[in-house]
Amino acid sequence: MRYIGVDLHTTQITVCYLKAEADFEIRKYQLVEMEKFVNSLELSDEIAVEATGNTRWFAEQVAEKVRRVVVVNPRQFEVVKNSVKKTDKHDALNLARFLRADLLPEVRAKREEATTVQSLVNTRTKLVRLKTSLINKIHALYVANGRKLKKASLASEKGLEKVLLQEWSAIERIELEIIIEQIRSLKVSIKKLDTAIAAESEKLKGYESLVSMSGIGSLSAGILLSVIGNIKDFATADKLASYFGIVPRVSNSNETVNHGRITKRGNKTGRTTLVQCSLSAIKKSEYLKKYYEQVKARRGHGKAKIALARKYLGIIYNTLTNNWVFADFNNFELAE
Repeated sequence: MRYIGVDLHTTQITVCYLKAEADFEIRKYQLVEMEKFVNSLELSDEIAVEATGNTRWFAEQVAEKVRRVVVVNPRQFEVVKNSVKKTDKHDALNLARFLRADLLPEVRAKREEATTVQSLVNTRTKLVRLKTSLINKIHALYVANGRKLKKASLASEKGLEKVLLQEWSAIERIELEIIIEQIRSLKVSIKKLDTAIAAESEKLKGYESLVSMSGIGSLSAGILLSVIGNIKDFATADKLASYFGIVPRVSNSNETVNHGRITKRGNKTGRTTLVQCSLSAIKKSEYLKKYYEQVKARRGHGKAKIALARKYLGIIYNTLTNNWVFADFNNFELAE
């Protein structure tokens, strides 16, 4: 049995074939020679490769030729990242050695539908951030000229038209015309992505369950499901909360235990969507609203918001685990 560590790049791979601690061989293959590498594999082999842009493609090429393919989480596998001697050869060797010891942190495998939605969501997030930066630029120009402007007004076409009706210098007008043209184009693109995400989200398991909950629409359901993937990957709701990064940091030394701010690990878009959905849900759910108000009275809005999101995520966990579909979420009545 061989343990194979692969240092994957966009043009080539460096491979370590390890049998025993001191019995290994290093080879290099160009990606155009992928067939040559695949032919060198045996059904008893195990392969470890770090998660990168082309890892899914690589794994598909070798999956049926070996016993197991381990896709390694680079954020959790610091041995390669912080190696003193950082070479492709040593990276591949370290992957092979830790694979042999079964000590590699794996990336969770998700269904292709969830990966597709996640890719669309990532593109949408980039466009939204770009639109926000352009809106901030318009606001900065107003401030520089001693004027006031509510950024929210730029969400409408009417608000954008009012900007151009103001008096500006020739250079400022050219700049604003270009910015507004780009904002309009981004809005069209974001709308197309929203439609695509909603359509693809309907294919995800658990979609009907989530959209039956108050606070969750088709877009947010797709975002949450693309982040969660298979709910069975999480043994408890607390594990899911940790994955979303809404649990506090804990420092335990000797007899001292300190709890800090939330970890904020995991997908930022998913975490933001979760918080937004939970705040939307309290507008209709008396149960969630009462819980939020109680925490807010004791600990303030910021901590109450996170506590609410965690409570709401717990409901999402139980809903997906039990395949619930609500007839009336606000009264916790299930559909027949």
